[in-house]
Amino acid sequence: MLINILILSVAVFLVANFLPGIRVKHFGTAIMVAIVYSLVNFFFGWLLIVLSLPFMLITFGLFKLVINAVLLWLTDKMLDDFQIKDFFTTFIAALCITLVDSGIKWVMSSM
Repeated sequence: MLINILILSVAVFLVANFLPGIRVKHFGTAIMVAIVYSLVNFFFGWLLIVLSLPFMLITFGLFKLVINAVLLWLTDKMLDDFQIKDFFTTFIAALCITLVDSGIKWVMSSM
């Protein structure tokens, strides 16, 4: 679990450095974002998935990107050192964080 938090922290930090509209003060903030995002996802992610199940089925699971953006937006509202400009940037950031996180995990698993 600690490795997953660190990988997510790296993904958040990398995306924040390359995507305009996202501000992360330092890597410690990225770790806090990863922890808070993981907790928000644990407590509310399943509920949002269950409530949006028809949309998930219609879009073949792509609606999960919207759910991830909502969870990232909630994380943004909970932390002062983490700021995202608008919801479109939040959506793009959620997509990029998911891709980078999955890519890092894929590389680590193939080693």
